[in-house]
Amino acid sequence: MTAAPVADDAAAACRLFLAVWPTVAARDELLQRQRQWSWSPAAAAIAGERLHLTLHFLGSLPRQRLAELSSGLQVAFEPFELVLDRAEIWPHGLVVLRAGSPAAALQDLHGRLGDALRSLGLIPERRRFRPHVTLARRAAGSIPPVSGAELRWQVNSYTLVESLAGSAGGYLVHQRYDCSRRAAPGGDDALTNGESRHDAELSPPLRNGSG
Repeated sequence: MTAAPVADDAAAACRLFLAVWPTVAARDELLQRQRQWSWSPAAAAIAGERLHLTLHFLGSLPRQRLAELSSGLQVAFEPFELVLDRAEIWPHGLVVLRAGSPAAALQDLHGRLGDALRSLGLIPERRRFRPHVTLARRAAGSIPPVSGAELRWQVNSYTLVESLAGSAGGYLVHQRYDCSRRAAPGGDDALTNGESRHDAELSPPLRNGSG
């Protein structure tokens, strides 16, 4: 993925979200599940590098708040196993793989991040948290696989990500937060070409922000 350039204007807005990003192995399993579907002609499958589980959508915020947000959204959490075991078609043709019984640690992380957002003067989305990974859009009429095994991956970090505008689109990672280490901004310990030097590698090609 080629990331679009980020505006230099500190007052420019950026669209941000918090997410759990799959490891390379988990991403490959997600793509395998994706290939098991019989897609309708209009379906748009999500590219591998864009697969993720959203924790909170922050919306459009002034870019000048990035440093404040990056430090203020670090919360303590325990590593956990994410289990995705329900393949479903949601309204508007959204195909998802979701967690039927989300881990307590995942719910706790979501709750702590909600508290952190409120401390920063932001209002978390009111809709119920239904942890899922979107596999395709505009996929009404698609046929799910007859059966599928649970998909599991070990979660040791979460990320603050910017959704880039423009024709190139894509995502830009501004911060990765590890369960047992300090937050890693763009630098020696941050993701480089999609890989982490501490962790099971995250799926490429996430790009680093300056933090």
